[in-house]
Amino acid sequence: MPAFNAERHLEGVAARIPRELWNDIAHLWIVNDGSNDGTAAVIEQLSHENPKVRPVHFSWNRGYGKAVREGLSRCKGDACDYAVCLHADGQYPPEAIPGFIGKMAANNIDIMQGSRIAPGTALSGGMPRYKYFAGKTLTFFENIVFGLSLTDYHSGMLCYGRKALETLPFDRLSAGFECDIELIALGRAAGLSIAEMPIPTRYADEVSYLRPVEYGMSVLGVMARYLAGRYKPR
Repeated sequence: MPAFNAERHLEGVAARIPRELWNDIAHLWIVNDGSNDGTAAVIEQLSHENPKVRPVHFSWNRGYGKAVREGLSRCKGDACDYAVCLHADGQYPPEAIPGFIGKMAANNIDIMQGSRIAPGTALSGGMPRYKYFAGKTLTFFENIVFGLSLTDYHSGMLCYGRKALETLPFDRLSAGFECDIELIALGRAAGLSIAEMPIPTRYADEVSYLRPVEYGMSVLGVMARYLAGRYKPR
């Protein structure tokens, strides 16, 4: 769980993780990306209440991609069967995790993307119209480049099977929000199976640190590097 200035939402997100999952959870790694609010204290309190919650504190803000890289690397070290990236601001549903894992196990899927577009609730869930239409445009080209048929590459809620954890070179990830697209690019270049599941859209009072124009250019850069063969296994 990457977390930056998420003190208002973090405890609630952790509480929404389905109770039946905790018996099978190895660890919940919460990576505090140099927050300057009370995020660190909330994480420490959660770890005190539940020994499966493990804090990782960056002394400065290294970027979303670095936090994701750290968390996935820790999960790989846990030798777990599945690892889920869940944002700390409550935008993505912890309740969907059992369905993700069940579908992945039944269909031998290596990477599962959560799609806010597939259920048709993106706009009614509060997604800004400019993000919706910009995302649809980027997704059109991403499907052509990656040879997939996903509806949403940009939700940030992804689940990784053991094969993906062993295969994906996390050290090659960028520090920015485009790292999620890079993980799909790396997985596609490595021949991993990739699919998606619908998830509800929720936009509320969380603060977004994503800069849309900069992010869009970064996504185009990922596609260009993929076409140039930069994500092929070394």
